[in-house]
Amino acid sequence: MGANTSQVRDLSESESIRTLIGSESISENEPFWNQLISFTFTSPTCSADAKLLEEAVVPLAKTLIQNNSRSGNFAALVRVFLGRTKELKISTECQDQLFIWQAHNALFLVRCLLKVFIREMSEEDLHLQFSYQARAPGTYESNSGDLLEELICNLVHLIVEVPLLDITYNILFEAVTTLLVLLSYQLFQKEILREGLVYQCLTRGRCLSLTSRLVKTLLYNFIRQEKCPPPAHIFTPQADGGGLLYGLASGVASGLWSVFTLGGAGSKSGVDQEQNPLPLSNQSLLLLLVLANLPDGLDCPNPYKQAVTCFKNTQDTSSIPSPQPHTFQINFNSLYTALCEQQRSDQATLLLYTLLHQNPNMKTYMLSRTDVENLVMPILEILYHVEERNSHHVYMALIILLILTEDDTFNRSIHEVILKNINWYTERALTEISLGSLLILVVIRTIQFNMTRTRDKYLHTNCLAALANMSAQFRCLHQYAAQRIISLFALLSKKHNKVLEQATQSLQRQLGADDNTSLPDYAQDLSVIEEVIRMLLEIINSCLSNSLHHNPNLVYALLYKRELFEQFRSHPSFQDIMQNLDTVIGFFSQRLEQAGTDLSVETVQEVIKKGAVALPKDRLKKFPELKFKYVEEDQPEDFFIPYVWSLVFNSGVGLYWNSQGIELFSMDSP
Repeated sequence: MGANTSQVRDLSESESIRTLIGSESISENEPFWNQLISFTFTSPTCSADAKLLEEAVVPLAKTLIQNNSRSGNFAALVRVFLGRTKELKISTECQDQLFIWQAHNALFLVRCLLKVFIREMSEEDLHLQFSYQARAPGTYESNSGDLLEELICNLVHLIVEVPLLDITYNILFEAVTTLLVLLSYQLFQKEILREGLVYQCLTRGRCLSLTSRLVKTLLYNFIRQEKCPPPAHIFTPQADGGGLLYGLASGVASGLWSVFTLGGAGSKSGVDQEQNPLPLSNQSLLLLLVLANLPDGLDCPNPYKQAVTCFKNTQDTSSIPSPQPHTFQINFNSLYTALCEQQRSDQATLLLYTLLHQNPNMKTYMLSRTDVENLVMPILEILYHVEERNSHHVYMALIILLILTEDDTFNRSIHEVILKNINWYTERALTEISLGSLLILVVIRTIQFNMTRTRDKYLHTNCLAALANMSAQFRCLHQYAAQRIISLFALLSKKHNKVLEQATQSLQRQLGADDNTSLPDYAQDLSVIEEVIRMLLEIINSCLSNSLHHNPNLVYALLYKRELFEQFRSHPSFQDIMQNLDTVIGFFSQRLEQAGTDLSVETVQEVIKKGAVALPKDRLKKFPELKFKYVEEDQPEDFFIPYVWSLVFNSGVGLYWNSQGIELFSMDSP
């Protein structure tokens, strides 16, 4: 904030501020309001700027709370904003920048004050702040219409009606941000909120008819990825403006925020505008996720979730009316492209998951694309950098892969896509590899990371389920991918033997002990490892049974490490599944013996290729096809609502919340 930091903290010295928060009421027709809302700024760059702003506003807002029941000045400020929104669309058409600018500033003031109000009071008390009028002290107008609902409806109308241009960018951003702030009561509650005034306004009130238009607009804001226009597009700084202070149209900077300027948009990590120049896109996506994850009401389903689950492609010319409410059409190609480009953020990955899981039209479209690598590669990169990602982001990426692998066409097509020089894969130079083999490499790497670090059974299960879904369609596995499959088995085998040894020693100590000393439960660890080994053996078996002749590299890797499998041949948990592996190992071992000794790698591979064609298929026992389907757990809102709000908390542009008082999630959440 530069040299003006101290001035920001001394905002209470501003005459305009003292008047606004004082006990004297100000009629909304007085020239004071024009003076108050004549200031110029851009949005905060990072949490440091947003925190500074918050700290400056908190004492002022608290004073206003004390005096508002007498003055009614907060409601007057809201009505000043509402009065200007009626002409916004016309002002945009006429390029009336001054009018839009003042409306934006009024909304910014409302949002800053609301943010403190929401932290300090219940929804019922917030409703009273909107109701107080300039009347006798302590009284308020109860039948003057619901100003809170009027504000919410105006914000929704503003977002869906006002076109996105350079001159409207900031007010549209502010409208989206204010709706997020109004919904932020959830941050301060441990339990999931299923009712409330703001909730009712958005899901059952006058806003209900605008549900599909709001969802569509927020999606298009995400799709368009419009950069924040530079200040020059709003007002040109005067030559003698002195750096942080811009000259105003009135020539005098006398409002609340004239003492400082906020920087460009950013995130809690201090990312500046050059790195994250898309505040409206980011904020719109966060609002969309918050709305789509609102829980169903006691007597009605969430309309925003309905809209997200049923929208169609603009190319869909079907005349059959949709039975679902709130449906609309959107350009799937544009949405697909934006999703592919933006997967570096949690919120974009969560949107992709939501659409794949809940919108069958979008899922069918994604799976029909011939450039599926554009979607899959960013997901693989998230998993590859698992050490740098939060656990929720990794889960979402993994579940997306699991959902994709439920489709057999996808499983076949990924082996037909050949990639060259994967720069982010650093363990080994991959000059040429199929997308399918790369997917296998990354998932196996994720399993190995999980085994040594987090030891999360849920993550193991989903990784193995994705591999299992793909296994019958494994084609032309890269030799490195084949090696890693067998190396994973070697790692599991080693871990199995270690735990088995620990379990045996523990049992001996227990038998020899005189007291009832509690010892580790190695039996449970052993059971988990054996379950994972069983599943990996089933994956290898599925590949050999269905596409052995397509995968000579897997047969080669299997023969090279054949001794690994001997100990499991007589194990009761693996005997049945080991039969096919024994058959394959025995068949090819015999052919190699017949070919002679000291065989070169090329000769071995040639023997394997010819043998794969010669092996009678009826020699291999048939097992049920491996198929796993992702099913969302009961009460998914218990996971998704805290997750979404943690994203708002950490990634909301220009928003800062003090972590004290946040009840919905712990501060070590994503």
